[in-house]
Amino acid sequence: MSDTEPSPPAPQVDLSNCDREPIHILGRVQYYGCLIALSSDWIIAHASENCDAILGQSAESILGTRFIDLFSQEAVHFLRTRIQVLSYQPGAARAFAYPLFGDERLFDISIHNGQRHLIFEFEPRTGPSRQLEEAGDVQALIGRVQHQGTLEKMAQEAARGLRLLSGFDRVMVYRFEEDDSGTVIAEALERGQKPYLGLRFPASDIPAQARRLYTRSPLRIIPDVDGPTYRIVPEVDPNGEPLDLSLAVTRAVSSIHLEYLRNMGVAASMSVSILRRGKLWGLFACHHRTPLYIDYEKRSSVELFAQLFNYELAQVEMDSELRDVDRARSLHDRMMAQLSSGHRIHEAFEHLVEDIREVIPFDGAAIYSDGAYTAIGSTPTREEFLGLARFLNTAPASQIYATDNIGHRYPKGQDFVERAAGLLSLPISRTPRDYLVLFRRELAQSVTWAGSPEKPAEIGPNGIRLTPRKSFEAWQEIVRSQSAPWKAGERRAAEALRVTLLEVVLKLTEESNIVRKRAQDQQELLIAELNHRVRNILGLIRGLVSQGSDEGTSVHAYRSVLDARIHSLARAHDQLTQTEWDWAPLLPLIDTEAKAFLSQKYSRLTISGDRIDLTPTAFTTVALLVHELVTNSAKHGSFSDSSGSVTVDVELQENGNAVIRWREHNGPPVKPPTRKGFGTTIIERSIPFELQGEVDVRYKVTGFEGDFTLPARHVRRAAEDAPVEILPAASGSNSASLSGNALVLEDNMIIALDAVDMLTALGAQHVSTASRVADAMRILDQGDIEFALVDVNLGDEMSLPVVERCTAEGIPVYLATGYGANADIVSQFPGIPVIRKPYKIEHLRAALSEHPPVRPGKT
Repeated sequence: MSDTEPSPPAPQVDLSNCDREPIHILGRVQYYGCLIALSSDWIIAHASENCDAILGQSAESILGTRFIDLFSQEAVHFLRTRIQVLSYQPGAARAFAYPLFGDERLFDISIHNGQRHLIFEFEPRTGPSRQLEEAGDVQALIGRVQHQGTLEKMAQEAARGLRLLSGFDRVMVYRFEEDDSGTVIAEALERGQKPYLGLRFPASDIPAQARRLYTRSPLRIIPDVDGPTYRIVPEVDPNGEPLDLSLAVTRAVSSIHLEYLRNMGVAASMSVSILRRGKLWGLFACHHRTPLYIDYEKRSSVELFAQLFNYELAQVEMDSELRDVDRARSLHDRMMAQLSSGHRIHEAFEHLVEDIREVIPFDGAAIYSDGAYTAIGSTPTREEFLGLARFLNTAPASQIYATDNIGHRYPKGQDFVERAAGLLSLPISRTPRDYLVLFRRELAQSVTWAGSPEKPAEIGPNGIRLTPRKSFEAWQEIVRSQSAPWKAGERRAAEALRVTLLEVVLKLTEESNIVRKRAQDQQELLIAELNHRVRNILGLIRGLVSQGSDEGTSVHAYRSVLDARIHSLARAHDQLTQTEWDWAPLLPLIDTEAKAFLSQKYSRLTISGDRIDLTPTAFTTVALLVHELVTNSAKHGSFSDSSGSVTVDVELQENGNAVIRWREHNGPPVKPPTRKGFGTTIIERSIPFELQGEVDVRYKVTGFEGDFTLPARHVRRAAEDAPVEILPAASGSNSASLSGNALVLEDNMIIALDAVDMLTALGAQHVSTASRVADAMRILDQGDIEFALVDVNLGDEMSLPVVERCTAEGIPVYLATGYGANADIVSQFPGIPVIRKPYKIEHLRAALSEHPPVRPGKT
């Protein structure tokens, strides 16, 4: 290359690399736990590769299988109960030291709702639960924090307490500044370590997406920066989307962050969020020089400690805010007394600023109103201020504006930086913009950075980016052209002062503008109200037109038929979901479809014969068939008049095939269809085409007849003693209700309270709750219980004695359980309605409608 040939351009360093790193979808988990993600129908959609080592099942072998086949019935019941509690608490549902496989192996378990999946995480555990013991430790440590008088002392005591609780070598309290950099305001560390107290870390050390995750997920642990990680398979779902791990406790760590920790000599770390009003105020940053793992229960105690510290922090800041409010109110009263005599604000300005100085320190003040400029102390000249006023006019209206570096925002401010480097502006009118402005002089301050905030750009191991610092020697930055920052309390006082001055100015100098503004505001309000009412009227007219349209048009008829068919499939899908997309019974399908369309004519349907179950494929096909048979009969057949009836007989033949015989009687004369529409096609061809079965239909004058043969591979005989599992009502209203007193036997307090609300809403006069069999028996001894809702498994005992007593005394009893309806444990209660957890009031209402709770001898 010649000397005159230009050199290739240097690679461009992307300063936003860290902020754009997708840390929530890294697709890996840390070594200490494994992860399983379920689809909405409880099929395993993703699993981490270390499931084999932790659960004894490889990820490849369990993908696409049912979650309930992976664990025992006891474990599934327990996990389902935990999921119901999940809706009443933020974050994850947790379980500690649980024997997942019924043996000596214990696991800590986390369950949370992901973006599209239900995510389970399992961590091996040794030793029993210490929950009560550690709760006492947390309470004692927070008690020490409460006795501190200042925020700094509270933070220092919190750092000491958290170090004792967690066992980490170093615990820092890290507070975010307004520019998103962070300062270590308290520190507890092991003897011999280099302190970081007072150091400030640049905003790029904790990028924006990491701060967002800290707000959603309050604790993050890295037991070993060099520990192995394991892939989540598959990496993406069938739509090409990776699994969202935002709230996953075992989520793997960014390689950039791991490099950063290694550079600091940290082998293990833990970060715990400090929140204030839902925003990230700071962090407890914990470091350890060697790998350190603390179990999930201990981490939960750490989270509790942080939450209680948040409350104490809120109390301290609230007290400070209240003091600011008191000072602002006192200032307001004094100013109103000074200005109520009718003097213009310029005339009282000197006394006014002295009162303001008691609340907000400043070096100079100026007021600009009605074209007049008055200044006291260190301020710009009038000419300089006129240019500054035009800049302030671009700020949001009706808000204070503050900066500690005027020249950075307004370049011409460099001309008077020696007199005014920072300002706090209070707009005191709307048109024209008039201002009261407080100024502060330049304050050359020394900031101790933990490494230069302007980090050198290098091509590091993770590409072209800002490489983490290799040295953490303190780096001094002298801040020029800046004033002391305006604190949050000073800004609040300024906002209160702005309102006071606006009130005064409007009262004394803008009386006519006030009247005009009020008229304008009233007109805007009337226009908005008129617009709202007109839109409501137009919406009502549109609804009337839609509801009253001609039902005889072909478009309307098509829409009605299509809508009915979609709802039929939806009802079938609901029933399949209840059976977790497994074999499902035929008779409830016919029953549900008939109820949806026949209303009062439902009693003219008779169903008899064998009880059979269908495969999911056959179930959806038969659902459409039954829908067409019911709707055709309602339109043209035996259900179209007041005298006809229909019988449905089901026969399971010796060869394993099943025949559904549909017979219509005493209806209007039947005529064969002159054309074959889509409904007729479904009746005559869906079973042969979809299931390779047989169909024989006859359009007899006396009534339509149809024989529908389902192949053996799609049917099986239902268990004779299988309990009846209640499905939610498919459509229409349901007036089922209760009366009298009820009993809820449930060992989970939240679920019990929820059940009380549901039963009360359904009409129960009083609902008693019990968590143990003995307590339920004492309630039954009172002799006034008319209805019982009983959980099958109460942890260390079964509810069988209560169910047996209710049955013996004729008390209607319903089972609420996380087990499947065909589970062995539920089969001990044949004929008793089963409501599957998690359940809602619709499920209870459907159960009451299907099996009314009437005691023998009562009506």
